[in-house]
Amino acid sequence: MNWSKWIRQAHRWLAITFTVTVIASVVAAVQPEPITWVFYVPLLPLTLLLFSGLYLFVQPYATNWRAGRRTAGAS
Repeated sequence: MNWSKWIRQAHRWLAITFTVTVIASVVAAVQPEPITWVFYVPLLPLTLLLFSGLYLFVQPYATNWRAGRRTAGAS
């Protein structure tokens, strides 16, 4: 499995993890005495989603740039 497929799959699972942690935070918020540290739990998957999303966003542009660079250097 190449890196692109692995990162794309990890990004999907991180999105599911982020959704579950946000739902857990909402459930914790409606409790009579909410636990404050629970609100910080979604930040880890959100940060990882940021980096994997940025990679997936830049990847097509980088591929086109590298392909154009190769053809320009070959001529």
